[in-house]
Amino acid sequence: MTRKERLERILRQKGVDRNACICPGGMMNMITRELMEKAQVYLPQAHTNAGQMADLARAVCENNCFENYGVPFCMTIEAEEMGAKVDLGSDVYEPHVIEYAISSVTQWQTLPQVSLETGRSKVVLDAIRILKQDRRGIPVIGNLTGPVSTASSVLDPVVFYREIRKKPKEAHAYMDYITTQLIRFGKAQIAAGADVLAISDPSGTGEILGPGYFEEYVVRYMNRLLDGIRDGKTGTIVHICGQMRSVFSQVDQIQSDALSFDSMVPMQQAKKHLKDRVLMGNVSTYALEFGTPARVRTLTRSCIENGSSLLSPACGIGMKAPLENIQAILEEVNRYYGSKKETEESEDLLGGNDGTD
Repeated sequence: MTRKERLERILRQKGVDRNACICPGGMMNMITRELMEKAQVYLPQAHTNAGQMADLARAVCENNCFENYGVPFCMTIEAEEMGAKVDLGSDVYEPHVIEYAISSVTQWQTLPQVSLETGRSKVVLDAIRILKQDRRGIPVIGNLTGPVSTASSVLDPVVFYREIRKKPKEAHAYMDYITTQLIRFGKAQIAAGADVLAISDPSGTGEILGPGYFEEYVVRYMNRLLDGIRDGKTGTIVHICGQMRSVFSQVDQIQSDALSFDSMVPMQQAKKHLKDRVLMGNVSTYALEFGTPARVRTLTRSCIENGSSLLSPACGIGMKAPLENIQAILEEVNRYYGSKKETEESEDLLGGNDGTD
């Protein structure tokens, strides 16, 4: 079974030989300083060069970190395309918005469309095309920033959260526009060759919005986005940050193939509330940066045993995280299923020698 086949089957809830180990990219960036040194390709340059972006994505697999290619390595492209100004960061910190495009939801009609022929959106599409040429059965994961997080990157989040309450009609018109642009970019990534799309919406948390606004803004527009990109073939993963206790029932309405949460959500708790869902995660990124390989292996094993089908970091990896810590996730996945297979084979052998038919 190839890594692509395994991931596709997990997302379709079909049987597999073992769980997968992935890191999508986008907000869940997996590029570290040490990996750049190994590949001799560096950020921020690779944010604007499709060949270098593809080289860094390949280095993730070649250095036994994860079982997928994923691009881009930030969550600022959509906001930049719609007029926000972005600092591309360095080799130790990620791109971030430094100037918003508008000052109120009422100004959404002044926003430009996401261009698919120029800028960093084209870099991502070209990188996906390059990675798709690989014939080794490695899945290519494209990434989108979720509707609420994009909306609160184009506009100051303090203003955004205030105006969804005070100016709901205009806020929904703004969200409609944002979601339409995300659908265009998502469809373009699929056309370029993405096997899976991961959508990360860290600003759309139940803690900030509460259950009512979470359903009205996160669930509504996430599902509209998912409906807009759904083609019957491409898998979808949605990542939401923050505590889920107050919004588990609303989260279950999100129509993605898999759901991902950060490490403050115990995997056992998530599985209890989302019994029929494929869950991804959620190895602590704090442990990945500041812990030891042994600690990472322990956390990985706990995620497996408590219901994660897609082993992954809980969020974006710190760019100073040691490579050996990141590699420990996949090492533990292989070790866990290797020892489990050996145990099952031993039990079969013992069963065959007990004199019974």
